[in-house]
Amino acid sequence: MKINTLNATLLAALVILAGCSKNTGIGGAAGDASETTLKANALFAQELKLDDQQDFENAKRGFIAKPSGKITTADGTVLKDFDAYNFLDGKAADTVNPSLWRHAQLNANFGLFKVSEGVYQLRGFDIANMTLIEGKKGWIVVDPLTARETSSAALAFANQHLGKKPVSAVIITHAHADHFGGVLGVVTPKEVAERNIPVVAPEGFMEEATSENILVGTAMARRSLYQFGRDLPRNAKGNVDTGLGKDVAYGTIGIIAPTVLVTQPEQKMDIDGVGFVFYNAPGAECPAEMTFSIPAKRLYDGAENLSQQMHNLLPVRGAKVRDALRWSNYMDHALEQVREADVYIASHNWPEWGNANIKKLITMHRDVYKYTHDQTVRLINAGYTIKEIPDLVKLPKSLSEYFGARGYYGDLRHNVKAVYQFYLGAYDGNPANLNPLPPQESAKRYLELIGGADKAVAAAQTAYDKGDYRWAAELLNHAVFGDPSSKTAKELLAKTYDQMGYVAEAATWRNSYLTAALELRNGPPAKGASKAMLMEMLLQTPIERFLEAMAAGLNGPDAEGKNLKVNLVLTDLKESYVLWIENSVLHFKKAAPADDANATLTLTRDIFVKMIAGTAGVKDTLLSDDLKIGGSKIDLVRFFGLIDKAPGTFAIVTK
Repeated sequence: MKINTLNATLLAALVILAGCSKNTGIGGAAGDASETTLKANALFAQELKLDDQQDFENAKRGFIAKPSGKITTADGTVLKDFDAYNFLDGKAADTVNPSLWRHAQLNANFGLFKVSEGVYQLRGFDIANMTLIEGKKGWIVVDPLTARETSSAALAFANQHLGKKPVSAVIITHAHADHFGGVLGVVTPKEVAERNIPVVAPEGFMEEATSENILVGTAMARRSLYQFGRDLPRNAKGNVDTGLGKDVAYGTIGIIAPTVLVTQPEQKMDIDGVGFVFYNAPGAECPAEMTFSIPAKRLYDGAENLSQQMHNLLPVRGAKVRDALRWSNYMDHALEQVREADVYIASHNWPEWGNANIKKLITMHRDVYKYTHDQTVRLINAGYTIKEIPDLVKLPKSLSEYFGARGYYGDLRHNVKAVYQFYLGAYDGNPANLNPLPPQESAKRYLELIGGADKAVAAAQTAYDKGDYRWAAELLNHAVFGDPSSKTAKELLAKTYDQMGYVAEAATWRNSYLTAALELRNGPPAKGASKAMLMEMLLQTPIERFLEAMAAGLNGPDAEGKNLKVNLVLTDLKESYVLWIENSVLHFKKAAPADDANATLTLTRDIFVKMIAGTAGVKDTLLSDDLKIGGSKIDLVRFFGLIDKAPGTFAIVTK
C-alpha cells in the first residue's frame, strides 16, 4: 500500500525529531576576574616573552584584503561576523590568560594573503584555512572549509581581488569536516563529472569522513559546543578563540567522493600543471590524512599534523585516541620532506618562512609528542595512574617556551591522559574503580556524609575564597549532582568555572569551563545540533553507516523478547537490506527481501536519509508516491519504535 494512507503514529515512529529540554539554570552573567586569577595571569605574562613580534609579522605577511560584514545561511543565521573579535585589539583583558590572548590576536588576522608566488590563503572565514594554488587552468583549492556558505564566500572574495578563475582541482588533506564540508561551495558533483575535475584525498577518506559523524555524531556534536564555545558571547568573558582559529561555521556541510586517492606513503602527481608530492600520514591527527610538498615552489603543507600550537591526542569533544608515538614519527619523516622547503603552510593558523624556522617548528612538535608519550609511559610503568600523571609531567623549558607548540588547542594534561588511555584504557587498576557508583548516586551519599548540600557549598566557598578552584569544583560537582535543586551550588560552581576559564591557556579548556558556567546559569540548549545542515553530506553517506547507527540506537531492554524482521528496499539504488532483531540486537545484511519479514518498507534513498535525520516533511512521506509499505504496519511501528531518537540536548554539568 502507498504511504499516503499511513497513519500519524507510524509517521512519528519513522521520523526522528529533535527534542527539547527545560531551562533549569540560575540566570546571571559571568563574573569578574578574582584576585587569584589576576595573580595567576600576571605570573603567566612574566614567564613568557609575550612581546615577541615574529609571529605577528608572519601572521600579517602577504596581506591583500580583509573581509567585512557577516556570512549568513539562507534563513539569516549568522555563521561568521568578521567584526565579532574586534575586542581583541589592545592589551590582554583580566579575564583571559595573556598567552591565549596573544594567540587569539594572531588568529584574528583575517583576510586574503599571498604566501608565495601563485599561492594564497583565506584565513578567518572559518576555523580552518582555505589555500588557493594557481594552476594552468584555474584554482587548485586545498581544504574548502566547513560549510558551503563560508567556502563560497571565501572563493568569491579571492576572485574579487585576484581575478576570477575556475576551480581546476580540489585537494582535501584529511577527513575532518572543517576541511571538506564546504566543498559544494567551490564546485558541484556535476562540474566534477563534466569538467573532469580531480578531487584528491587520502586513502580511507570517505569511510572516515562519514563514520565519525554518523555513529556517535549526536554526542560529539553536543560536546563540541563545549570545545568550540559556540554559544558563548564573543567578548573577553566568553569566546576569544578555539586555538586552531576562530569560530566554527555551523552551516551547510557537504561532501564529494574523491576521484583520486593517495594510497602510497609517497606519491607524486601532476595537478593542473603543478607538481605535487603527497605523503600519506594516517592514524595520527586523523585516521585518514596526508601532507604534501610542491618542490618547484619550495613549499610544504603540513595539513593538520602541524599547526602553530600543541594539538590534542584526545579532543574534548571526544574521538578515537590518537597515537602520539606515530605522530612524532611522522614529524621526524617531515624533517626529511622539507629539506628544500622555504615556505610552510597548513590547514590552520599562519605560515612560516625560512628552512631553519620550518625545521624548528617540526622538531618542536616531534619532541613535544615524543616527550609526552615517553614520560607518560615511564610513569605508567612506575605505577602512577591516569589521575596522577597529568600533575607530574612538565615540558622542559626548551619546549615550553616555544609558542608554536604551546597548548592553545591541545593541553599537556589532557594529552597525558590520552596516552594512558591509548595503552591501558581509562581504568587505573584500582579495584575500587572497577564498579563505582554512578556519579549522581555517589554524590548523594557524599552529601549525606558531609551533612547536606549547604555544608558542601560552605566548604567549597572557603576553597573558592582561597583560590583553590580545582577542589571547589570537585566539591560543587557533588553538590550539584547530589542535589540538583540547589541554586546556591550551581551559582558558586558557575563562578568557579568562570575563574578556571579565565586562567586556562588552552582555548578548548576555556570554552569548556565557560560553556559549563553558561549552562549552569541558563540550562542546556533547547535543541540539539541541526541534522538539516548535514543533509548534503548525509545524502552521500553509505547506507550501511545509517544502519550501523540504527543498530547502536536500539533500546536493548525494550527489545528483549521481540523478534521482528523488516525489509528495506531502496528503489533508486536498486538495493535491498534485511533488518532483524535477535537477542535484543539489531542486525542487518544486504540481501533480497526476506519472505518471512514482518513488513517491507520501499522508498528512495533520499527519503530514507531524511527520515533518519529527522528532516522528512509531509511531502516526503504522506504525500509521496516513492514510499510504500507492505506487510504489517503495526509491526513496522513496533520495529522503529524500538530505535531511540536522541535529541542531543543531554545535560553535562547539571545531571
